[in-house]
Amino acid sequence: MRILQVSTSDFAGGAEGSAWRLFQAYTRLGHMSWLAVGTKISHDKNVFVIPNDQQRSGWARFWIRAGNTVVPKSFNCSGMRRVRNSIQKVPGQPGRLVEVIRGKEDFDYPGTRSVLDLPPERPDILHCHNLHGNYFDLRELPWLSEQIPTILNLRDAWLLSGHCAHSFMCERWKTGCGQCPNLSIHPAIPRDAASFNWQRKKEIYSRCRLYIATPSQWLMDRVEQSILAPAIIGKCVIPNGIDLSIFRPGDKFKARSELGLPANARIVLFVANGIRKNIWKDYRTMHSAIEIIAKKIQNSQILFLALGENAPDERIGPAVIHFVPFQRNPGIIARYYQAADLYIHAAHAETFSNTIAEAKACGLPVIATATGAIPEQLSDGVTGFLTPPGDAPAMATAIQRLLEDPGLRDKMGDAGVEDVRSRYSLELQVNRFLRWYEEILGTRI
Repeated sequence: MRILQVSTSDFAGGAEGSAWRLFQAYTRLGHMSWLAVGTKISHDKNVFVIPNDQQRSGWARFWIRAGNTVVPKSFNCSGMRRVRNSIQKVPGQPGRLVEVIRGKEDFDYPGTRSVLDLPPERPDILHCHNLHGNYFDLRELPWLSEQIPTILNLRDAWLLSGHCAHSFMCERWKTGCGQCPNLSIHPAIPRDAASFNWQRKKEIYSRCRLYIATPSQWLMDRVEQSILAPAIIGKCVIPNGIDLSIFRPGDKFKARSELGLPANARIVLFVANGIRKNIWKDYRTMHSAIEIIAKKIQNSQILFLALGENAPDERIGPAVIHFVPFQRNPGIIARYYQAADLYIHAAHAETFSNTIAEAKACGLPVIATATGAIPEQLSDGVTGFLTPPGDAPAMATAIQRLLEDPGLRDKMGDAGVEDVRSRYSLELQVNRFLRWYEEILGTRI
């Protein structure tokens, strides 16, 4: 098959990482596999940058070059990006800038219509991952879905809403958004044009014929209640896949030695990017649970590893919260799982947690909040414990129980390994998509 995927970037975490792994797996299996991205990091010849800037007006291209000259893309901190964007857009694309300031989502990415022409051959399937991220014109979906079977692989709920990737407790996405209670939720908008954005998406979808994939039934249920539902001509729940050649049980003490961690400490792990300020995760509940544990267990060292942020250590009685910067290398991340005794995961929103699956694959019992799709991934009392959202005492009780019962930890850890092998391996994900592609192409002949 000839498979073209579309993604924000080619090599990163989350949805981007999943698209990259699928891209590589399809190639290994002998398929013609390509990736069209907003930002290219790798040097792979089969990864193409969507030519948005090249297809803008000459005046806009002049200021884009000027911005890149004054602030090179290697200067990638948020302050420098704002300076570069100001140089590029204020004089070069003032109309577009005004629309963004008014709160309208930016769909002005003219290279989108060219994606099917980027590979050397016409693809059979177009498989789109996250389409927010400043690189894709959603208005081209009706045309694209006429040209080729088009799959939208949702990783969050942005396509269903007036701007936000997750609506939390708000259900205005079902009826039209507007009067948005939180404009700052990613992707943020400066003014409340959520109703306009929602209506525009609804009109776009009314002219589409789309195949929808989600990593969880929880997210598919929301899709079926949304403005996207009338466009669906096929749907499938396919969980994210974990590379079991990397994420697997390992020697705990050897991993601790390699990472410079104390051999005899009780280690509790949590993994997320930008842990303390990540609005999707509930760091406050985890921190409070550690405080409770520190008061109850006084006779041993407790180390809470927070992997995904660079910050000073924090001591709470016998407990230490040790922050570890974000790690791009999955092999290193796997070593942290292998070094830990258990994994905890508190979240405000979750469509599918890669880290829960990775932790289970490495033989760790998991304690997580029963929110979003997490109950689909974690069998309470079998592969770990589910606790109510925001309930630090309940999480602390579950942590204490597992820390004090190594036999139960081992039993749950073993069950988790088997569960991931049977439901969440990368091989399973790849085969499920390939079978679905074949079914889709068979119905179009």
